[in-house]
Amino acid sequence: MNATIDHLVYACPSLQAAVDELAGLTGVRAAPGGQHPGLGTHNALVSLGDCTYLEIIAPDPAQPAPARPRPFGLDGLVKPGLRAWAAAPDDLDAAVRAARANGFDYGEIVTRQRRTPDGGELTWRMTAYPHSPLVAVVPFLIGWGNGSHPAPAAPAGLTLEEFAISAPDPAGVSRQLRAVGLNLPVEHADEPVLCAVLAGPEGRRVVLRS
Repeated sequence: MNATIDHLVYACPSLQAAVDELAGLTGVRAAPGGQHPGLGTHNALVSLGDCTYLEIIAPDPAQPAPARPRPFGLDGLVKPGLRAWAAAPDDLDAAVRAARANGFDYGEIVTRQRRTPDGGELTWRMTAYPHSPLVAVVPFLIGWGNGSHPAPAAPAGLTLEEFAISAPDPAGVSRQLRAVGLNLPVEHADEPVLCAVLAGPEGRRVVLRS
């Protein structure tokens, strides 16, 4: 089984403010992605490669407050930061079974949608979003099936140069990653931390951290 980094989740209190800030730092402006009905969130996307992208996500003031807390600790967030990431295994169902056999239960796979700015709807299958306010160093899993992956349609110009994971239990996190087909180094830290280095136009390099 193999898996790839599908996208990084950059959570923020205000979507427009985060898009503006990253555009100033990188020279690339993320495009509106759409709304997540029922979750109370909306997002913007920028490509990091053919099948990888950065998702900038924030509470959506145009939606009513959701019935449960917003994902990625958004309800109590006071500054932007990397809060989670998604991996795309070549077989989503098999990856969930393998993780469960290794002591990490993702729960049931769900189908999600979001409204796109052109009035369409994008659909995918995934494990549940992390709702903990802690940084999620273990990825949630996603599968796009026969649908369109967002990366090729998102604004280009950035690449994911480095992605680092740190956790209090690096050996345990590494086991969970290997179970779903990922072989990434995990460093020791007192708290869970994600760090990404993005390379942009004219040699710009931007570091995003938890």
